[in-house]
Amino acid sequence: MDKPKSPEIVFSGVKNSLPKLNTNPNSGTKIHSPFFQTSALKKRKPPSLMSLCLGIIGGHFEDIIEDLTEIAANFSSTMKMALVAIARRRRLLNDDVIVALADSSWQILDLSGSEVSDFGLSQVVKTCKYLQAVDISRCSKLTSVSVSELLQNCRSLEILRWGGCPRSENTARRCFTLLKPTLEHVEGDSWEELDTLEIARGATSLRWLLWPKVEKDQLEILSEECPRIIVNPKPSPLGYRGLDVPREARLDVSLDDPIVEDIDPKTWAVSGFVPKTSPSSVSSTADLPVAEKFRLAFLERDTRLAPKRAKNARQHQRRAEKEWVMMNSSAKALALASLASKSLNIRN
Repeated sequence: MDKPKSPEIVFSGVKNSLPKLNTNPNSGTKIHSPFFQTSALKKRKPPSLMSLCLGIIGGHFEDIIEDLTEIAANFSSTMKMALVAIARRRRLLNDDVIVALADSSWQILDLSGSEVSDFGLSQVVKTCKYLQAVDISRCSKLTSVSVSELLQNCRSLEILRWGGCPRSENTARRCFTLLKPTLEHVEGDSWEELDTLEIARGATSLRWLLWPKVEKDQLEILSEECPRIIVNPKPSPLGYRGLDVPREARLDVSLDDPIVEDIDPKTWAVSGFVPKTSPSSVSSTADLPVAEKFRLAFLERDTRLAPKRAKNARQHQRRAEKEWVMMNSSAKALALASLASKSLNIRN
């Protein structure tokens, strides 16, 4: 009979289950990794212990944000990435969260629709230099400053998503020229004499750009000056231009879906997260009865206010417990004894 695995082995297996992306610069646009492949739907399995724990932590994420830097020091790279995905879905992803959780081994980063600003992204790209797929769409606080640092620091970036809201579209237009290769301070009479570093001034590794509202003239410039960059690819059974379109280069899926596929969606349902859907699957509510519209509006408002009600309930419970400890003499004695014990252990 096989011996049951120890918790250390189980957690080590989960930690090492994150697929490694192909970092070979000579491999072209084919990325041989489960993260970058379109495969059949997997059969649902019971959630792992790690996923259950992450679901509990994610359900109370707002309570640990202040101490997240100290807490995250004991988390693996996979756990940190999952917490970022949960925070994004709960509308809690900001500079403090992403800086506290950033890990140097990350190869994908999804900040879409978050409150991350230039400061947060600039700090992250200094740590995560091996990113291959990044989503900064609908990030209204990001400007060309941090996007430029992203392209300069992450030299393995192959998939980039941006645009999606007015401010993000404006940032994309401002950063458009950064995608084109340029030559600066070049000396020599022929291309053979140029140093590789002198050519690599643009997004030389970028292969897939997801920009739904790209303008026609910008698309033409990219096709002429950056023919290796494929904009808004549409997957087909035969591939795109003879290439397999990675899952992360599809407009109808979220970049970080595989990271949280084993975690209970109820973890972020309290924040009213709506997953991405393809344009064809979006139904119109114009023909709904008035009563149904009122019901949907009420549910949307109730879902939006659910996190605040839950937080108030937890604060009320903690306040009641504190008052009970102060009123009950035996409970107060136990609390003081516990503090004294901790103080002695620290001194020893």
